[in-house]
Amino acid sequence: MFESVSDAAVVGAIGESARAENVACARRLAAIAELYRRRQIPVEDGHGRELWRIDPWEAVAAEVAAAACMTAGAAGGLLHYAVCLHERLPRVAAVFAAGVIDYRSVRMIVARTLLAIDPEVMAAIDAEIAEAVRTWGPLSVAKMQQRVDGIVCRHDLDARRRTDAQARGRHIEITHDRGTSYLSGQLHQTDATLLDRRLSALARTVCDSDPRTVEQRRADALGALAAGHTVLVCACGSAECTAADNDSPPAVVVHVVAEAAALESAVVSDVHGARDEDDTFEMITSRQRLVEVLREVLREAPCPKAPRTAIPSATPGFGFVVGGLAVPASVLADLAARGIAELRPVTHPGVSPPESRYRPSVALATFVRCRDLTCRFPGCDCPADFCDIDHTIPYHLGGPTHASNLKALCRKHHLLKTFWCGTDGWHDEQLPDGTVIWTAPSGHTYRTQPGSTLLVPTLCKPTGTLKLPRRQSSSTNRGAMMPRRSRPRAADRHCRVMAERRL
Repeated sequence: MFESVSDAAVVGAIGESARAENVACARRLAAIAELYRRRQIPVEDGHGRELWRIDPWEAVAAEVAAAACMTAGAAGGLLHYAVCLHERLPRVAAVFAAGVIDYRSVRMIVARTLLAIDPEVMAAIDAEIAEAVRTWGPLSVAKMQQRVDGIVCRHDLDARRRTDAQARGRHIEITHDRGTSYLSGQLHQTDATLLDRRLSALARTVCDSDPRTVEQRRADALGALAAGHTVLVCACGSAECTAADNDSPPAVVVHVVAEAAALESAVVSDVHGARDEDDTFEMITSRQRLVEVLREVLREAPCPKAPRTAIPSATPGFGFVVGGLAVPASVLADLAARGIAELRPVTHPGVSPPESRYRPSVALATFVRCRDLTCRFPGCDCPADFCDIDHTIPYHLGGPTHASNLKALCRKHHLLKTFWCGTDGWHDEQLPDGTVIWTAPSGHTYRTQPGSTLLVPTLCKPTGTLKLPRRQSSSTNRGAMMPRRSRPRAADRHCRVMAERRL
């Protein structure tokens, strides 16, 4: 099929196919929404039928299920997204119809904007999302969710998810079974991230001959923590174990980025105790019940409150784990008040001159990681804590150690950019505001923005325009420095297959 076309044409076919798939999916949802509109019962003929078990919603879901050869539940889900998209988010629907975003993103946008009930506020949210989503480039669902939440919070703070109630619902349960026990619960995201990284760090304190899998070592590490141990005892049984004398605890730090104004305005008591509204959760499964609930809220609502002011140029009420999810500012303020979290200001370098050495200072590296939050390669979510600080223009070619020439790259994408042989590798260009423009070997370009663009935008102010040297072609023998595998990928796959067959 593609034997006679160029690499650029093959990559172009991939992109065109993705856009065509998005357009086709948007057309399907538009057709479902139109069918639902046509199946509405006229007012003069609908007396008493609004309470029927089989209403227009169920009738349309049945038609969609038959036409698309799917279950009624799946058809009902499509109908829900189709109606919300075309009644509440018409501008986002237009962007979807142009193939810019995919169905996965549309589902997330519909879900994160569902609590906005004021038509004018909903129209403003729709307009801003439709305008912004065109410039976001390739983002994971988690990154896009953060940005959508930021837009919703700026227009209607009360439309955000009930994170305070979720924080108050934290708990741990242990259920004992015959051979093992089950641990379940709900933690602060900062505590859960810290525990996850601590278990991984403890699992790495044993030697390479330890017979346990990584999952088993992490489970055993939880018991070691409960016993007060700082390292995991190795199970290799060798008298010459290199981990036998390892008694130093692994250092684990979780970085959270937040606006100072968000912490100052946070209410610590929001995350402690219980509230009457915490037990009012109801799973709404029908459109009729949703209408009833909204009518009850509007009928019983007191006089309108003054709008809650948002923190300028920030996502109000939240901090963000580097590479992770949003954390309520009330949780961060509580951790700081109890001395668990240490608050350190991040200084924007402004238009300061480049540093004189290759390795950036601690302050500069901290700023770059807080600005980027994750790896800057398209579609990568590796936390900036675990990324290298990369010089966009290599240091040995005259690239300065400056915020306008530094970004976070995970080790895999750092190697991909730095050591890919020949002149047909990836190339990158960085703008003063942290935006990176990537050029693929096929010639296609992709734009990625810092993770704090909408979350903590003060970190994305331009850091100064540099006079950068002209980019030179990579040497043809750069691949000689590429780290090597111990065996080919095909051999690894064969070993995994044979190991599974032996089991």
